[in-house]
Amino acid sequence: MSDQAERGTRVQVLLAHAGLASRRACEDIILAGRVSLNGVTVTELGTRALPGDEVLVDGKTISSENRKLHLALNKPPGYLCASSDPYGRPLAVDLFKPSISERIYNVGRLDLESCGLIFFTNDGDFAAKAGHPSFGLIKEYEVVTDVPLHPDFAQAFEAGLMDKGELLKAEKAEQKGPHSLTVWLAEGKNREIRRALELYRIRAKILRRVAIGPVGLGDLAEGCWRALSDDEIKALTAVFTRSAHDHSHGRPGGYR
Repeated sequence: MSDQAERGTRVQVLLAHAGLASRRACEDIILAGRVSLNGVTVTELGTRALPGDEVLVDGKTISSENRKLHLALNKPPGYLCASSDPYGRPLAVDLFKPSISERIYNVGRLDLESCGLIFFTNDGDFAAKAGHPSFGLIKEYEVVTDVPLHPDFAQAFEAGLMDKGELLKAEKAEQKGPHSLTVWLAEGKNREIRRALELYRIRAKILRRVAIGPVGLGDLAEGCWRALSDDEIKALTAVFTRSAHDHSHGRPGGYR
């Protein structure tokens, strides 16, 4: 979403997550004028807070320890998806500093030279669902190659390619030009797109993830991050719920 006002978490939801009271009771606290956001009294229930904002109730800071964060980062190439690195390489998680004081971690991975959308969170339940292929999040990638693509590559990748005893298979692959294609993955094995290309002696010069399920990268600049909006969280929850329902009835999750 391009409008900053539509991002972030509604203040009453933030207060409820912090364990202050029920969401309905937190709405009453806001309407009573007891809450401030970055020094300004909040009286409208639609007000949203971004990670790093200061929220006070009766002049006291709401503890962020119980705040559940669901963040989207546009990871640049050269940043590692890990909590630490013995070789001192740049860490993607450090791009959230100093705004985020909580310990957060990446959901899934993008390899060192890949870029694009990746989630970070401190919410274990969200991470378990968003990070596991059984919950049905299809990931979309844009790829630019160093040499022209083989005309059969996209079809072969959809059918499945064997590499060292492991099946590499795209949910969908579309060639966009001589050097470009879009790939949708349901599972996303380690370096799956790069390995599939290497079977054809092709190298990915740019590999960018542009969507995770219903959440798109949009106009988020490289190296920048934002909080997932309430609407995006609802859309993700709907995918998780639908996938769980399909599995309980013996049906595999489908292409989005």
